[in-house]
Amino acid sequence: MLSAYLNCFKIPELKKRLLFTFAMIALVELAAAIPCPGIDPARLKELFANLNGNADNSGIMGMLNLFSGGAMEKFAIGALGIMPYISASIILQLMTPVIPALNKMIREGESGMQQYNFIMRVMTVVVAIIQGIMFSMAMMEPARLGLGDVSVVTNPGIGFMIRTIIILTGGSMLITWLGEMITERGVGNGASLIITVNIIARIPSSLMSLYQMVFVGSATGESQLTIVHLLIMAALFIGVLAGAIMLTEGMRKIPVRYAQQRSVGYGRSTGVTTTYLPLRVNYANVMPIIFAGAILSFIEMILRFLPANSFTQWLMIRMQYGSVSYMVVYAVLLFLFAFFWVANQFNPIQIADDFQKNNGYIPGIKPGKPTSDFLDHAMTRITLGGAVMLLVLAILPMILATSFLKIPHSIAQFFGGTSLLIIVGVMLDTMRQIQTYLISRNYDGFLSKGILRNGRMM
Repeated sequence: MLSAYLNCFKIPELKKRLLFTFAMIALVELAAAIPCPGIDPARLKELFANLNGNADNSGIMGMLNLFSGGAMEKFAIGALGIMPYISASIILQLMTPVIPALNKMIREGESGMQQYNFIMRVMTVVVAIIQGIMFSMAMMEPARLGLGDVSVVTNPGIGFMIRTIIILTGGSMLITWLGEMITERGVGNGASLIITVNIIARIPSSLMSLYQMVFVGSATGESQLTIVHLLIMAALFIGVLAGAIMLTEGMRKIPVRYAQQRSVGYGRSTGVTTTYLPLRVNYANVMPIIFAGAILSFIEMILRFLPANSFTQWLMIRMQYGSVSYMVVYAVLLFLFAFFWVANQFNPIQIADDFQKNNGYIPGIKPGKPTSDFLDHAMTRITLGGAVMLLVLAILPMILATSFLKIPHSIAQFFGGTSLLIIVGVMLDTMRQIQTYLISRNYDGFLSKGILRNGRMM
């Protein structure tokens, strides 16, 4: 595998793309290090120290701080990161099957995609402005959102809010443009790669916190973690990582046969070509986790803005992060969004019609409606299994953060959930793209032992 990394720089085109990708990522990290004006850095550090130590208050602020590579912790110009673009793309993907005009744009080719991308950029600006308003208010009134009583804004007011919204929106659009440049001229999907790099950038600080808890804390008697706990956590992480890879790569291959007419001498004969339709176990990827977490964080934020009374206090206790009722609601939302995403993105009727138009059929299944019913039934069963495994990975960080061990959320989040699934999915996809370049230039890839003589992967 080490030779594969060295071979990457022997191919001029791949070397150029890798260096360009590294340069763009460096600019993203620079945007995450330049703070917005009007913020007291010492008080901001104290605020996020309290936030990281309390899993109940992590919510959307903790998730955004993770996805921005710690930019929110510095309230930098890149604090919003690429999340407004991701949110806009998700909204459009959900709206495309419902709105015929959007579906028509995608089918019109390059001109239609230009219009579609323009709408996505406009929505990105709108989402960035809304998030800029929300987080500028959070900095001015952190106690109202349950972030603590520390005042971090030196001169709060409408001037600070307008200036911050402009800076955060501009920083988000800059990072979005850098992501598009990576996709076009670099290696991998730019938006996903930026999120992955930002998540990985938080690993050293999390490992340092874990080291202090185990070694420094044990020496002073202030921590319940020991070397045995550390070894158990390492074994658990390896198991969770293996499960995330299985969930990401798992699929059921449906055999599909195509009848083809070919000329033989003075007559014609019918040949049969066999291929496979891959039905992914985790078809929705991390979307159910993101949707479920976002809705629960939004509900928590609304409850904090409502007038305090016995009913709202009761709801806030029941919706406390890591509680049994919170996990039950989280599981229901995750399952609903998993099936909702599949229902919107996977169309068995259209797939069955495409098979029939191209003389394709599934062995043992009649064309037309029986084929669509078979695909719908198979996808439903696969999605159910994938959603159960996704739920296990999603709630494991909550259990670790709220158990008697009281592992900080900044450490527990790497034992499952959105961060681990994003890292696994993006890294595997990027390695596949690099593998394609290596094989096309007759170099051994990352899995040289898994390549057959004809170049296909085992």
